[in-house]
Amino acid sequence: MISVEEALGRILDLITPLSTETVSLAHAAGRTLAEPVVATRDQPPFAASAMDGYAVKDLEVEPDALFKVIGEARAGERFEGRVGSGQAVRIFTGAPVPEGADHVVIQEDVTLRGSLISLHRNLSSGPNIRPAGNDFRVGGTVAAPRVLTPKDVALIASMNVPAVTVTRRPDVAIIATGDELVMPGEVPGPDQIVASNSFGLKAMLDAAGANARLLPIARDTRESLATVFGLASGADLIITIGGASVGDHDLVGQVAAELGMEQAFYKVAMRPGKPLMAGRMGKTPMIGLPGNPVSALVCGTVFVLPALRRLLGQTEVETPELTATLTAPLEANGPRQHYMRAVRDADGIAAMDRQDSALLSVLATANALIVRPPNDPARAAGEPVTYLIL
Repeated sequence: MISVEEALGRILDLITPLSTETVSLAHAAGRTLAEPVVATRDQPPFAASAMDGYAVKDLEVEPDALFKVIGEARAGERFEGRVGSGQAVRIFTGAPVPEGADHVVIQEDVTLRGSLISLHRNLSSGPNIRPAGNDFRVGGTVAAPRVLTPKDVALIASMNVPAVTVTRRPDVAIIATGDELVMPGEVPGPDQIVASNSFGLKAMLDAAGANARLLPIARDTRESLATVFGLASGADLIITIGGASVGDHDLVGQVAAELGMEQAFYKVAMRPGKPLMAGRMGKTPMIGLPGNPVSALVCGTVFVLPALRRLLGQTEVETPELTATLTAPLEANGPRQHYMRAVRDADGIAAMDRQDSALLSVLATANALIVRPPNDPARAAGEPVTYLIL
């Protein structure tokens, strides 16, 4: 068995970032930006009023001062004239500040009588003007790589950029294996269960930027496995679930080897998830996950998501480890790295009572995985531990 760190390193060594494509900004959210975006204009492109009020000369702003209102400026329609001494222009938020004015008196500080305004004695401070280019200038950039958030999309739109270059979505083929499996909605036989791991992994990978496709369940025969592997042709990553152990019916590794897979490793010193393997079938990386539901989804978090991020060209690929304080004690850990289902709340973090790798209901309740290093000693409440977000 190899360590988790070595296994992850070998998996990442199998991965090469994918090619890029151009997409419209309307479809860019959640995609991985592959090339920097460069602003084509200043924002704002002119000095703009930050408030509703009156544009005047700053030197003339003093208590009880009088001004004659000579026009109006609103967002999308500027005042075309020039503001002279003793003059004011009615202005609204976002409107261009007229030539000759360099101060906006807010409307709450003004009394209007006909076409004249008088300023109040207690005036608000500040000119209430956003300078041209105050947000960004022509040539400002949004750096790549990065996963584009709604905030990024709004910024890029304001830069007047209608399309961006992103890494194409990885095509991930998911193969569930086993005679015991039926699809959700089917009627299981007396010795069968409903396939769940593949659906959880697809949801996980799609949310992280993949186009994950569920292939037909591969039965425990060489012929069935070979047929379903054939359906994975063209995928950027192949994920198998189950059949990777050493039982008489665990044929995934054997069939993959017969089809040309070069194995990078088999078995990792972790729990859950020991019977994990990885390799390359031709040019396509493959990861063989354990069949237990919790094992598959924990390994998906620890290994598959980093592989996907590498495919997408992201620089920070490992699932980040955070620190929290234990609210309940932990017994000493054994020789394998243990990923314990846990609940993280405002008070800290606590491992759940049941850690069986077949219990999806426990995993569904958990929102974190406490990471116990091999041979980690017993931990008391109040001690810090590292964890992964689920």
